[in-house]
Amino acid sequence: MNPWPMVLADLRALRWTAPAIMLLVALAVATGIAIGAQERALRQGSARAADDFDLVVGAPGSQTQLLMSTVYLQLEALPLVEGRVLKALAQDERVGSFAPVAFGDVSRGYPVIGTTADFAGRWGRIKPSEGRLFAAEGEAVLGADVVYRLGDTIEPSHGVAGHTPKPGQVDEEERGHKHEGHGYTAVGRLPRLGSPWDRAILVPIESVWEIHGLGNGHATEEARSDSPFWHAGSNTNDGRRPEETRIGPPFDAKRVPGVPAIVVKPKSVAGAYALRAQYRQGGTMAFFPAEVLVSLYGALGDMRDILVVASASNAVLILASVVLLLIAVNGLRRRRYATLRALGAPRSYVLLVTWIGTIVLIAAGCLAGLLLGVIATHAVSGIVAARTGLSLSPAIGVGELAQAGLLCLVGSLLALLPAAISYRSPIIQGLRD
Repeated sequence: MNPWPMVLADLRALRWTAPAIMLLVALAVATGIAIGAQERALRQGSARAADDFDLVVGAPGSQTQLLMSTVYLQLEALPLVEGRVLKALAQDERVGSFAPVAFGDVSRGYPVIGTTADFAGRWGRIKPSEGRLFAAEGEAVLGADVVYRLGDTIEPSHGVAGHTPKPGQVDEEERGHKHEGHGYTAVGRLPRLGSPWDRAILVPIESVWEIHGLGNGHATEEARSDSPFWHAGSNTNDGRRPEETRIGPPFDAKRVPGVPAIVVKPKSVAGAYALRAQYRQGGTMAFFPAEVLVSLYGALGDMRDILVVASASNAVLILASVVLLLIAVNGLRRRRYATLRALGAPRSYVLLVTWIGTIVLIAAGCLAGLLLGVIATHAVSGIVAARTGLSLSPAIGVGELAQAGLLCLVGSLLALLPAAISYRSPIIQGLRD
């Protein structure tokens, strides 16, 4: 006998109960899928953002905080590295390139990052999508998401500890801490990198130092009285214009006021490990971003495992509740099934009708959960990207599909319970009820 007419009739009779059951199952599946897919997307996005930071050198302190400030621009006040380190790196044959990184100023909520033109172009790996890289003090290169346009004047403000500005917005804290009389001209824009640096404004590090009255880190700093970043106490003796002054390395160790971080690009893997070992002593700290990320991923993975276990437990409880509900519903249909048995339907037919009806609801809920999980993952990724600047590419993988399949299998096994009850129900008792 064909069980589907009876199955469809049972599902139509459930009316609002069937959609409610499918929604409960879908929510259970979607929660587990969103947790797994989002955690994987966050790992991949954060790893891509750190690709250009081979080795980071800073003053002794928290490696995690230095990583978050330098790579992900979650800026905090950090101790400074002395200028002698820049001189030592410039003379080290194991170093291919290096760049100091300074931060602390903002403009329209975007962090103003002082560095070198070489690092702004990632040592030749990327080219500006518009304009060019900065070549003199007073010039700036925009990240892909910065709302300034080429030719605009960028007015920096001093950042306030504990205050997190919103990108693209000028708040009262920024208005109250402007560096009056100073400005940068936007001369270029970088392509999208998929990292928080898409929201950064990159300027010569000499400009950052001079805005704060710290000199420019070069032996020729007295030649800058006509620079827009000249400060009281500077003198000039050669009258050179700002565009003629040198920016970038080599720096004068005695004149460098200190930097929060230095990004180093070693020439070889062996050189990278040797440099890390050397600068882990003598008043400095050095690390590979990947090794810090591994520890962070470990903590993130532990949290994910806890959430996945909690989600799986919640899913099993939901399935158990669904099965109990269907047992109650089948009790109301006991007379219908008893009538079928009295008309000659075998026990196996009643068992099959009951089991298939439950499986249809659970399977439909799992499929809806996959779709809902994809939507939830992309929604959460959008929120995370908006807050951190990371470019996330969430996708449902084999693990999430296996999780949904396992939940459907468990539901199929649990569905045997109401089917077995219907199978064992006596005909006479059913007709009397």
